[in-house]
Amino acid sequence: MKIVYSCILSLLSMSVCLKAEDQTISLTLKEAIHLAQRQSVDAAVVLNELKTAYWEYRTHQADQLPEVSFTGTLPAYSKQYNKYLQSDGSYTYLKTNSLGLSGEVSVVQNIALTGGTISLNTSMDFTRQLGGSKQNEFMSVPIGITLNQPIFGVNNQKWKRRIEPVRYQEAKAAYIESVETVTIKTISYFFDLLGAVEDKRIAEQNYQNAVKLHDIAIARRKIGHISESELMQLNLTALQAKADLTEAQSALNASLFQLRAFLGLSENDVINPVLPDSVTDLHMDYQIVLTKAQENNSFARNILRRQLEADYAVATAKGNRRNINLFASVGYTGKDRMFRNAYNHLSENQIVEVGVTIPILDWGKRKGKVKVAESNRDVVLSRTKQEQMKFNQDIFLLVENFNNQAAQLEIAEEADRIAQQRYDMAVETFMIGKINILDLNDARNSKDDARRQHILQLHLFWNYYYNVRSVTLYDFMNQTTLDADIEEIVRH
Repeated sequence: MKIVYSCILSLLSMSVCLKAEDQTISLTLKEAIHLAQRQSVDAAVVLNELKTAYWEYRTHQADQLPEVSFTGTLPAYSKQYNKYLQSDGSYTYLKTNSLGLSGEVSVVQNIALTGGTISLNTSMDFTRQLGGSKQNEFMSVPIGITLNQPIFGVNNQKWKRRIEPVRYQEAKAAYIESVETVTIKTISYFFDLLGAVEDKRIAEQNYQNAVKLHDIAIARRKIGHISESELMQLNLTALQAKADLTEAQSALNASLFQLRAFLGLSENDVINPVLPDSVTDLHMDYQIVLTKAQENNSFARNILRRQLEADYAVATAKGNRRNINLFASVGYTGKDRMFRNAYNHLSENQIVEVGVTIPILDWGKRKGKVKVAESNRDVVLSRTKQEQMKFNQDIFLLVENFNNQAAQLEIAEEADRIAQQRYDMAVETFMIGKINILDLNDARNSKDDARRQHILQLHLFWNYYYNVRSVTLYDFMNQTTLDADIEEIVRH
């Protein structure tokens, strides 16, 4: 029985130790990007911005549909003195004591073509006199139609139907661009870690080689093949390599923590970044990239929306120079002391009003507002032209940098391979005494610099590529447009 207990305790302690151990994860660049887009804090912020734009557009769509509402007073009690005008022109005060109930159901529809509103309503009012005769009164409006129409004012509904869809398309494109921004940030953190891992590997290799060469140098010093100065130089090189290894480990821990926190991973996860492949045969054409950017980027929609809003402001200022509003209401009404009889013997109920506000002397205030709106529109047009030129220039430079980077990456890969071969040959040559310590250190430094340069050029290659993707919202490797199911994203 003691043996069984001992086995159980051993298994439990082993499981606890396994849980406490760090978990190593081999992570490719694509996997890191997928994690960042799905669970990083930056992605959550982007998603909340999208939800705001989505519900604003849904509100605009709902504004185009009929709205059904109920308005009621349940109940209204009144016991007070009211001023009353008598037939002889004198006033007196009458005491009222009543209980009232009222309810109305209405259907209101905005008219996009004219900018007015039309409503269909039905209502019932009930009043009970609580003093004296204590009689009941019912008044019904079985059906009524009301039209409210501005005559010369701006058609707000028409302008909203033009602006809001453009705003929503801009928000959708901006969301995908923001996701690509998260991607670019992920690339930066990923290659920072990759560079830190490579620096540590280089530091470990240099330290091991420095210790090994120092031990060989001690033996060669005993037989007089090297000087005491050269031996001391190798000893200093080994000490410096040990210090570089400590510094590289510290930098690696910082880069690991940064990427791990950004991706939302556990502190026990140790990320082993996998060096991504390069696609140096991909060449981009400026005109194609510019066309894709103009089709998909939020910038084009942003310019269109701002121009529409400027035109809307001008139309509003012109519409406010005079105000003529038509109000018409037609229907039927009935009243009786009995509820069922309130819907009998109906009589027509018609109201037509035309309200007019025309300024006679405003000292040019309304005209000034029109001129201000027109000037603001001209400013918007000028700024958008400047922004368009800068946008095209930035795309041109981005395409040039990407195409140039592919060539730079090929050179860096070849230089890395040659520098590594040279260093291996230098170590072998030093061990047989045919080169000195200065030549060996030069080969080592060249090898380290070439490796770091290779990783840097690879980082720049993928950074330029995903910057092109974020501008064009187009995947040039798979020849597909970047899109998102907004409904599905918002629901989840």
